[in-house]
This record gives sequence, C-alpha cells and structure tokens, in this order.
Amino acid sequence: MSSYRKKPVVVQAFKFLHDPMPDWFMDAVTSGVVTINSYGCGGNYDAPESCTIWTLEGTTGAIPGEYIIQGIQGEIYPCKEDIFLATYEAVSD
Repeated sequence: MSSYRKKPVVVQAFKFLHDPMPDWFMDAVTSGVVTINSYGCGGNYDAPESCTIWTLEGTTGAIPGEYIIQGIQGEIYPCKEDIFLATYEAVSD
C-alpha cells in the first residue's frame, strides 16, 4: 500500500458564534447555502444557536464553538474544534 501526505492548503475559517461571521459566510446565508437557526433559548428568539449547511454530500450543521471552513473551491463545511486545531495552523496574511 502507498502512503500519501496531505498537500498544504490555506483555507478561510472562523469559530462559529465566537468570531465575527465573515463576508463569505454571510454570502452563503444570503444565497441559501447556510441557514442560521434560532430556537428562542432564554426568550431571545433572534439569538442564533446553530446553523445548517447544505453541501454536495448532504445537509450538515455546526454548533457554537465549532469551526466553519471555506475550502479552496468555495465549499463550506463545519469542523469540530479538536480536529480543526490538530489539522490546521494559523498563517500570517
């Protein structure tokens, strides 16, 4: 069996409901690729609590504290914090 190393790829990402939501994410909300869900917890019906993301593989979601990534082809997908931190490192702009 052959072994392979993942190529270094720079992606855009943010921590959902911890970091400011970037323009590319808000564009995905506007276009319907992402839906921000509010459940009225604590009587605040405008406070987002999760999001639903439509991908080529189907519907998935993210909760506060998970990372949302925009890949190299513009695709958007969530990533658990521990996996994100083990896989990615910050790069300087």
